[in-house]
Amino acid sequence: MRKFFYPKLAASNIKKNGRTYIPYILTCIFMVAMYYIISSLARNPGIKDLLGGDTVEYTLVLGGWVVAIFAAIFLFYTNSFLMKRRKKEFGLLNILGMEKKHLSRVIGYETLYIAGISLAFGILLGIVLDKCMFLLILKVLDAPVSLGFYVSFESMLLAGILFAAIFLLIFLNSLRQIRLSSPIELLRGSSVGEKEPKTKWIMAILGVLCLSGGYYLAVTTQNPLTAVSLFFLAVLLVVAGTYFLFMAGSIAFLKLLRKKKSYYYKAKHFISVSGLIYRMKQNAVGLANICILSTMVLVMVASTSSMMLGMEDIINTRYPYDITVYARAETQAQREAVDAAANRLLEAYGAQKTAAQAYTYLNFSAVREGDTFLVGGEEDLTALERLNNLFFIPVEDYNRLTGDNAQLAEGEILLYSNRDAYEPDTLTVFDRTYRIVGRPDNFLGNGVMEADIVSSRFIVVRDVEEIVELNDLQRQAYGKNASEFRYFYGFDLDIPEEQQRAFYAELKDSLNGQDLLGIADSRADSRQSFHSLYGGLFFIGIFLGLLFIVATILIIYYKQISEGYDDRERYVIMQKVGMSQAEVKRSIHSQILTVFFLPLITAGVHTAFAFPVISKILALLSMSNTTLFALCTVGCFLVFALLYSLIYALTARAYYRIVSR
Repeated sequence: MRKFFYPKLAASNIKKNGRTYIPYILTCIFMVAMYYIISSLARNPGIKDLLGGDTVEYTLVLGGWVVAIFAAIFLFYTNSFLMKRRKKEFGLLNILGMEKKHLSRVIGYETLYIAGISLAFGILLGIVLDKCMFLLILKVLDAPVSLGFYVSFESMLLAGILFAAIFLLIFLNSLRQIRLSSPIELLRGSSVGEKEPKTKWIMAILGVLCLSGGYYLAVTTQNPLTAVSLFFLAVLLVVAGTYFLFMAGSIAFLKLLRKKKSYYYKAKHFISVSGLIYRMKQNAVGLANICILSTMVLVMVASTSSMMLGMEDIINTRYPYDITVYARAETQAQREAVDAAANRLLEAYGAQKTAAQAYTYLNFSAVREGDTFLVGGEEDLTALERLNNLFFIPVEDYNRLTGDNAQLAEGEILLYSNRDAYEPDTLTVFDRTYRIVGRPDNFLGNGVMEADIVSSRFIVVRDVEEIVELNDLQRQAYGKNASEFRYFYGFDLDIPEEQQRAFYAELKDSLNGQDLLGIADSRADSRQSFHSLYGGLFFIGIFLGLLFIVATILIIYYKQISEGYDDRERYVIMQKVGMSQAEVKRSIHSQILTVFFLPLITAGVHTAFAFPVISKILALLSMSNTTLFALCTVGCFLVFALLYSLIYALTARAYYRIVSR
């Protein structure tokens, strides 16, 4: 046999099967480019030199791992479509005398060609787009644009090693399928799943239970901290429930349609429903994958875009003033020392303070049991889902700062909760029961409390003496871990942000020099850190969202192409017995519409049920603008639905071309 017979045969096979191989090769190129881009960005010195660049770099590294794992899984999945279509061809070659070792050589050369093309063009495309992505991330981070063109040879090497390993594993998996199958099994490979599946009621019920459990956790969880711990459990339940329902519930649904005579015994429905029932075993997994990927896109893009758009609100919540000081305030002299340090700097910078607020407060942790808060040794403080911050200030300070004229009798309080609602009319701590006589709509700005991951109860008591007594009790309970009276001093400045950063740096040094045990925050100094964190998350969200959208398109495309070839013989027979081209087209649209939009609808339902728990998780990041998150979620769904409909139109056309030839 000629020396170049197998290489030429492999090249000829790829060319003749271009309808299935070209999208696969383009997918491989895209995956290589995406991995190179995110890996190169993580190593780009321009990113490292940014303020907050370490955060962005870490986010990009994590994104690189996600892309690598997803690429391996997805390329294996798409390659399975190719092997299904090629099994009949390999079986025929085997029967005509080509041994399996010869088939292995052909598959080896095909894999080598695809790997070489994918790596060469993928890295080239990645290098071309890398600068564009770098400029985009600088724009997202609101950072100055740097000149120059960076090429990461380390990222090239990593991409080469990663995808060489993936293609090697794909090749070995293809050999396994060929060597373990007889020629007859190969010839029938594209017809696997033609036996009518039984309705698996146990799996369907299990799917309903898993979905119900995941939805219940997402909707009923009120504590944000609990939401974080239960979120991944809810995700696992929903994913499992989705696969179970698509594999069992879809068959049950189609059989119900078949029993409905007024629907089933129509030309456009008869063929589509009967065909789908026979192939649903293999069809269901693809539909479930589309649903899960669609949900991931919607949740990821909606969450990161809402954080990016609401960044200023988040910053203003976490940092209510340009400069904020939280210092020890056990004596009047300590409070005056903080004021004096700030006033000296105000004079030095020629700045004026505006919207200033100052008050003393006491806060300590407690575990909630109904309307009772247990402190210290009274209860295990590892019960994080019930852990609360209690934040006390006297009504005198509250009235002075808010302009209210609240009057509190002994045992009366005002109460505001920053995260989950507090329903009881009383609150008990240290065997003291207080009656809640008012619930303010908002409270004095305190960024430290807002940034805390547990819920805070802001409590206004009758006088300072009440707080002194509570302080003594919490000192007895916590000992050396007890909290102290703190002094909150916040104000805005009328100077540029660059000067505010310098003011903040000098104020910190002054507080540390006087041993006031105080911490200071600067809105201007922290803004870039927030831009780095949320900008990086937004970039990764869009980046991975694009990756998952491409994956969704490819799964839909291969599903339609595969089913088109499977259905072609059926439609040819139906046309021979009198079915017109118009009836064929109506039947095709009926078949596609019957299940095509089911993943989109299910993804929308998943996203709707996930909304409450994700809102609470975002609240831990100070993203409390639920309306903005809702608008972003609805907007993302509408845009994705439009794209999904476009994919439907294109794939329906490709499907029709195959079955009508």
